[in-house]
Amino acid sequence: MVRKPFAIRDYPPGIGRNTARIHVTPREGTAKVVLFEKDGEVNPRYSKFLSSTPIETTEKMSMGPELSPYVKTASSSDYSQNAATRRFISAIRDYPPFCGPNSLSLSKGDVSKGKLMDRHLSGATEEKKRKLDCLTGGDGSKAVLRTKDSLNHSKIKVLKKKEGHAAPGGMATLAVLGKNCLDNNYGRKFSDGHRSYGVNVPLLHRRNLSIRNNDATVTRNTVRETLRLFQALCRKLLQKLEAESKGQAKVRKRVDSDAAKILRYEGKYVNAGKQIFGPVPGVEVGDEFDYRVELNIVGLHRQTQAGIDFAKINGEHLATSIVASGGYHDELDNSGVLIYSGQGGNVMCSKKQPEDQKLERGNLALKNSSKKKNPVRVIRGAFFEDGNHRRFVYDGLYEVEAYWQEMGPHGKMVFKFQLRRIPNQPELPWIELKKSNMFTLKKGQCAVDISHGKEELPIRAVNTIDNEKPPSFEYITRMIYPNWLHLTPAKGCNCTDRCSDPTRCSCAVKNGGIPFNHTGCIVEVKPLVYECGPSCKCPPDCYNRVSQRGIKLPLEIYKTDKRGWGVRSLRSIPSGSFVCEYIGELLEDKVAEQRTGHDEYLFDIVSEDGSGFTIDAARCGNLGRFFNHSCAPNMYAQNVLFDHGDCRIPHIMLFAAENIPPLKELTYDYNYSKDLILDSDGNIKKKDCFCGSVGCTGRMY
Repeated sequence: MVRKPFAIRDYPPGIGRNTARIHVTPREGTAKVVLFEKDGEVNPRYSKFLSSTPIETTEKMSMGPELSPYVKTASSSDYSQNAATRRFISAIRDYPPFCGPNSLSLSKGDVSKGKLMDRHLSGATEEKKRKLDCLTGGDGSKAVLRTKDSLNHSKIKVLKKKEGHAAPGGMATLAVLGKNCLDNNYGRKFSDGHRSYGVNVPLLHRRNLSIRNNDATVTRNTVRETLRLFQALCRKLLQKLEAESKGQAKVRKRVDSDAAKILRYEGKYVNAGKQIFGPVPGVEVGDEFDYRVELNIVGLHRQTQAGIDFAKINGEHLATSIVASGGYHDELDNSGVLIYSGQGGNVMCSKKQPEDQKLERGNLALKNSSKKKNPVRVIRGAFFEDGNHRRFVYDGLYEVEAYWQEMGPHGKMVFKFQLRRIPNQPELPWIELKKSNMFTLKKGQCAVDISHGKEELPIRAVNTIDNEKPPSFEYITRMIYPNWLHLTPAKGCNCTDRCSDPTRCSCAVKNGGIPFNHTGCIVEVKPLVYECGPSCKCPPDCYNRVSQRGIKLPLEIYKTDKRGWGVRSLRSIPSGSFVCEYIGELLEDKVAEQRTGHDEYLFDIVSEDGSGFTIDAARCGNLGRFFNHSCAPNMYAQNVLFDHGDCRIPHIMLFAAENIPPLKELTYDYNYSKDLILDSDGNIKKKDCFCGSVGCTGRMY
């Protein structure tokens, strides 16, 4: 039985009241502890390596006069410097990992709240050390330990944007982060009451809320951030299970329930107060969810299993939401009318004898709602794309028009409820896609494939605004490097399988584990990701080869209302999925400065040593040149190396920061610095932002 420590007064293994002698041997920040019983025999349980957790203080304990001479007060530096002179030390006052002043919990009060890691992890055996891998980056970075001032010391160079017109195509800046350069916008720490978890998540910039700040803005961004945290935790937990399986068996554990427990323990649930009738703050029509528990996390549907959620108003049960997943033979084809089957009667349970459904609980609530005409939220659960993955989509508000009883497929009476969608709500994207697929030629299509067959999937252009055609440029699928730059492939791994064992793959070791789940989704944000490259012996379908494979999503460019050409997907994009690389011609900064008139397609890269490079996609580029800026983006840029080892010029890979519905514009943050862009006369230039996102700052620079 796992026990949660209720106080920080604890002893590491081999130290405490039952300790007779401890032999301390300094060795690169670790100590080998050998415990002797009073009769002189070695206790094998405590003959192990301890993690070098900084020791803040040691103090005397009431352990008898025979041991008191070996107890003293010492600082962490004094302890590490003089370990060799103190051969025998007893009853050291220390904190187990994640306890005490150095706890990784979210606030200073976490210790008193009992949010401490299981004391059994304090004995850092190899098996238990692996449980702590999620707390540091693969390069040794401790992003979860960043303080609020850490960004000022992260060696990220702030650039002034280049002069010239910045069109919606946008010039962006991405700093090549050092191993301690992840700021508070990424690093997050969590606990479930027994263990601590660290994960780097691309959250929405708080600076984006400084203008036009209101309750709706905060709530929408809070919902998005909470879902991003949940999805990242799921990928993190899945990564651990996949590493343990080493590719031998399919991982079947439900990581969603574990991730939900962590968020609940940390108080991250949204709209967790009283039941809400009608729209849920922060949730929009078309939002997609991978797991049923996400509906509970954001307050859309509180029931984790039951399909009907309800609340009592003036002593009467009324329905608040339903999940129509087809399990009860619901009729889902018509987007305007839904025939929903009642709950109960053991219809879904094959082990129990079916019986007539009763007019109680959820069924009674829907019947009462048909009289009160209160809005009922409808969440549709359906299979998408490959037919193997079910996703839940919020369809909006409906009204219960009628109800009746009829004979069900099992020969028992079931309730049926007819719901009609309330008018003037956004249409679901997949309904719009179904309508467009009915026609051979899509309305407004002005180019069949802007890549001219160079991409695996065609990229069409659609313009329903005016008669403008896509701009002409040379479409390329690989970076163009200057002749003077000679890149050599990095040393590769010797794996012959799919690099399923992260402890044996040299590329995985540099990442601190395989950075991708077996589904191809990136686990978390990293300063730099090392994919397997041409020097590796692993096959092309290796788990550590993802972004180098190119675009695998059906994407198209389209003309927007105010921001020129944009990019959207024709199917749902799961959180963490690779979308596209920003490809162009690599230039030194001094060369890029001379290319005036094309600043809208420049992407600056800044390395820690101060050297700067720019990717110019004006003349030669790919789909990446069309992605627009947003103050609340749904993608982020990730540094990746695979075909060479020069950290100054990584590939710029764009990944989905959240679940993105089809036909939703794909955007990332250009990271402009306001009031730092000057014209040729030295005057500050300003450009309005038309991203239209909730919390838009109103200015790009």
